[in-house]
Amino acid sequence: MNSIVSPAYARTHAASPSAPADYRLPVQGTQLALVRGWLWLGMAALIASGLFSVLLVLARTPGVNAWLPGTDFFRTALVVHVDLSVLVWFFAIGGMLWSLEAGRRAENWGWVALGGAAAGTAMMALAPFVDPGTPVMANYVPVIESFWFLAGLVVFGLSCVMLVGQALCNVPRLRALDGAVALRFGLYAAAVAAAVAGLAFVWSAAVVPRSLDGKAYWEILFWGGGHALQFTWTLLMLVAWLWLAQAAGARVPLSARVTLLLFAIALAAVFVTPYAYIAHDVLGPEHRELHTWGMRVGGGLAILPVALAVVLALARQRGIEAEARPLRAALIASMALFAAGGVIGMAIDGSNVKIPAHYHGCIVGVTLALMGLVYHLLPRLGHAAPRGRLALSQPYLYGLGQLMHIVGLVWSGGYGVQRKVAGAEQVLRSPGEVFGMGLMGLGGAVAIAGGLLFVIVVWRAMRRGQV
Repeated sequence: MNSIVSPAYARTHAASPSAPADYRLPVQGTQLALVRGWLWLGMAALIASGLFSVLLVLARTPGVNAWLPGTDFFRTALVVHVDLSVLVWFFAIGGMLWSLEAGRRAENWGWVALGGAAAGTAMMALAPFVDPGTPVMANYVPVIESFWFLAGLVVFGLSCVMLVGQALCNVPRLRALDGAVALRFGLYAAAVAAAVAGLAFVWSAAVVPRSLDGKAYWEILFWGGGHALQFTWTLLMLVAWLWLAQAAGARVPLSARVTLLLFAIALAAVFVTPYAYIAHDVLGPEHRELHTWGMRVGGGLAILPVALAVVLALARQRGIEAEARPLRAALIASMALFAAGGVIGMAIDGSNVKIPAHYHGCIVGVTLALMGLVYHLLPRLGHAAPRGRLALSQPYLYGLGQLMHIVGLVWSGGYGVQRKVAGAEQVLRSPGEVFGMGLMGLGGAVAIAGGLLFVIVVWRAMRRGQV
């Protein structure tokens, strides 16, 4: 079960590139303080995101909402909740993974990137209280139109550019083709996709007219880069699936050569993004539709083969160690939620709450995979291994809550309930609509409990282990 593999061991036990690979990465131990720093940022983002999810409930409570800052605190809290739980959490765990093999020369830049990302995150989280503004529910990166929030977003974005640049400058030489090399390729392919997303954001900022009204401006600004980021998250998830399956004791029937090819296919699709900017005007429908097509078609080509291989490996597995049980739970919950989100995506018709049901399923699938990877890496970072009932039940509780959440949204979407509205704006007319949104709310409460449990499990593991 130990993931610390010496180079000599890897050379001695290297399998044929066509044989099922050993999907684990060594943790070198040279920059573990930086790795822990990114993990701490990710945990802080999840904690703050959970607090804002509580504020979302309070913002819907008559009487209480009058004490909250701003004229539309529900949407304000939703903006910060989404950005912390997706943008900051995902980049923080990406930073943790990209820093596992960071060299000495990259360490200083890594600390600068981490410090900037932490400062930008703090500014975004504090903005609703120190500098309230108009919330804009743009896709991928919702914003608050206030100096404090936008400045924090810029600082965080520049820090992520530095992080991705550090990762790409630190790509190791690929020698003998094995499972570790395939996973490294997947990690650095995710960094390339993030770099393409950064290019798209800059390109949009240069060409999108600032004269557009707020909602249209932010929507178009983040559309291309937001789609490209989905390739980053998907590649990180696929790496996590393979790594978790191996760590749980399952033998994935995929050779390193095939896995590397699948990662390359997933990466190739992201280059639809710059082509869309070259071929079509950023304000035209063709530009928008090309990004959507690239994500739907190209983004899914690698997912199904990897998912089938991992499912087959789990089905064949006989026996599992206690330390590996939470890892398998996170893997199963991740794959189930991502599959549910994918199926829901095929049922979308119109602009209703089926759309957030789709991306909640997919995004939570990524989140659960990264949670499982955190569990696996904790003992390799000098902490205790999460184990016991709490660690085992956490992925299932979080996954069940999110499944209830998205099923409720799909149910309500069938009645035409609109997205991005709350309270009386939802106009719930029938018992079916009320039931669907009630199930959504109950599932959200269960998911919040599951997210809080993750923080508790990780904190206990950190307290027990020697740092």
